[in-house]
Formats: sequence, C-alpha cells, structure tokens
Amino acid sequence: MTNAMPGSKPANPCFSSGPCAKRPGWSLEALNGAVLGRSHRAKPGKAKLQQAIDLTRDVLQVPADYRIGIVPASDTGAVEMAMWSLLGERPVDMVAWESFGEGWVTDAVKQLKLADARVLKAGYGEIVDFAEVDFDHDVVFTWNGTTSGVRLPNADAIPATRKGLTICDATSAAFAQALDFSKLDVVTFSWQKVLGGEAAHGMLILSPRAVARLESYVPTWPMPKIFRLTAKNKLIEGIFSGETINTPSLLCTEDYLDALTWAKSVGGLQGLIARADANAKALNDWADRTPWIANLAENPAIRSNTSVCLKVVDPTVTALPADQQAAFAKTLAATLEKEGVALDIGAYRDAPPGLRIWCGATVETKDVEALTHWLDWAFAKATTTLKAAA
Repeated sequence: MTNAMPGSKPANPCFSSGPCAKRPGWSLEALNGAVLGRSHRAKPGKAKLQQAIDLTRDVLQVPADYRIGIVPASDTGAVEMAMWSLLGERPVDMVAWESFGEGWVTDAVKQLKLADARVLKAGYGEIVDFAEVDFDHDVVFTWNGTTSGVRLPNADAIPATRKGLTICDATSAAFAQALDFSKLDVVTFSWQKVLGGEAAHGMLILSPRAVARLESYVPTWPMPKIFRLTAKNKLIEGIFSGETINTPSLLCTEDYLDALTWAKSVGGLQGLIARADANAKALNDWADRTPWIANLAENPAIRSNTSVCLKVVDPTVTALPADQQAAFAKTLAATLEKEGVALDIGAYRDAPPGLRIWCGATVETKDVEALTHWLDWAFAKATTTLKAAA
C-alpha cells in the first residue's frame, strides 16, 4: 500500500447501487426514438410499452404463461401492490436480512396488521435459513439484499409443490442472477438497477398461481386505485399489455428499451450475469488479498454479485468507537468522490458502516480494477491522517 496517487481513474466513476451506471457507450441520442408529446394510450405509446414487456420476457427468460406488467413507484410500488393485493388469504412468513426486507416486514405487521405474520430475520452479511421457512404459508423475501450484499444462492429450498405464494423482491438480482421462475409466484424489480434505466417505474411479474389468487381472493382492507389489479374478480389484462395504471414516462420507457437492446447485444441474460460475476470477482479478489478490508458477507456462497458491501477490518480502525469507525468509512467514500474516482459508494444509511460498490452488468471490470488502487490510496491517506491526530 502506498500514499502515491494512482495514475489512472475509472473511465466511469458511477458505482452507485441505484440508480446505477448507464450502459457502456450510453448518450442522450439513445432516446431519439422516444414517443413524446403523445398519449401513452395512443397506438405508438402502447406499442413502446408492449415492446418493453416483450423484451423483458425475452432477456429475463420469463415463462410464457407468466404476466408482466409495468407499474408505478419503482420496485417499491410493485412489492406493495403484490402485498396489498395477495396477502391475507393464508398465513405469511416475512423473511428479512437487510433494510428493504425490514420495510416489507413493517408493512405486513404494522400497516396491513396481518395477524398470522411470522417474521424470520438475519443480520447484515447473513441470510435466513430457508429450511425454517414454511412454504405452506405465503412468503415474502428479497432475493438480493441491496443494502447487505447478501443474496439467495438458489431456489432449491422452495418446494415446487408449495401451497403458499412466493413474493420475491428481485430488484438488484434481476438481469444479474439466475431466478428460478418455477419457484417464484411474484417477481418485482425496477428499471434503475442492473440495466441502469431511469427511476420511478416498476415491473410486476405474476405466475398463473398468483393470478388465480387475485381472481379468487378479495382482501378485507380498502384497496387504493393505484394497487388494483382486478375488476369484478378478474385480472385487468390491460396492465400486462402496456395499458398502465397511471401515466408512464415514454422517455424513460425509451431508455429501458435501449438498455434491453444492449443486454441482448452482450449475450442476453447469460452475458449480463457473466459481466456482473466478473466485476464482483475483481472486487472480491482484491478484498481477499487486502488486509484492511473484507466482504460484509463472510460466506462466499451468499455474496451478491451486484451490491458488494465491504467493511474496514484494519485494527487501527476497528479499535475506534463506533461513531469514529463510521466517520472513517465516510471519509474514504468522500475522498474518492472528491477525486472523481467513485461516486455514491458509502454504505446504506441503515447498514453497518463501510462501503457499497455496485458491480452490476453496466459496470466495466477494468473500472472496478482501477477503483481498487484508489481504495488502497484513500485508505493510506485516511490512516496517515488518523495516526497524525492520535
């Protein structure tokens, strides 16, 4: 480790975990085909929205009998829509190992006030043992913990013969990790994650089992218009063919279409997974050989390949009070942002202090490798200051 400033910077300093880096080579010209100044219900607008659904199915390899809809309020809106529309018919297991999963727990227990909600939790950097989950219940969980850097390695523990529905928040997993749709009844994600699209739009994917629940069960609570997926006990099919509940941005839709087209150009889902894997490997290989830093997830099998969360383990820092350890991590992030090397890489506000570096498919591996040299430089600079003040 040296105090000498590295000679080259990442070509793209955007390592934010959402909104995430745009695809390589992106420019505003990618939006030239947007249908602007027209109703989203006019034929050109509906065609664009249907194309977004069709390309999503193609790239993400969604089964033909699953419905795909574009919904408001990003991934949050999609998860809330699923929870408010589907839960309450049977007991539910709420599974959480990071802040967004904790949010869904709060909604189920304190907002919907579900009497039969069972909560299973794990700490940051860990994961709930799915052998403890009762799949005769409905189950709500995040596939990839964006704020903890932990993911479900596979869906093997989910039985094909389950009686309950599985509702999966996959916003930082979709397009970067293999989702077994046969084990998932609801899948949600947002455009601004792995493909680097723009914010405020969510995707809601429903299995035939989820559709059957919607058409046979009516929740006891009032249903806001923006959450309504059925009319007269039948699925509103238009939502899943480009007739969105509220007005979508056709500019953002064009950007999502551009991202999906790029995804196909790099090998589709397998190509996207390979890119994210290569980025995460470059970062974790560096962490494994660097004594002052470590992955927050100690078990390699559950480490995320998108939102990689790191903790400072150098004894000089870990000996400090908790607030000073947090301040040290923030200093590292701020130093690199000031140099234009890495933007928005501080840990999530509710997570343990450290760094969170996005390694999704729109990031280039060479930029991750360049970043590691700057991380070493920033650490050396910060510890020199720390020791001088002691």
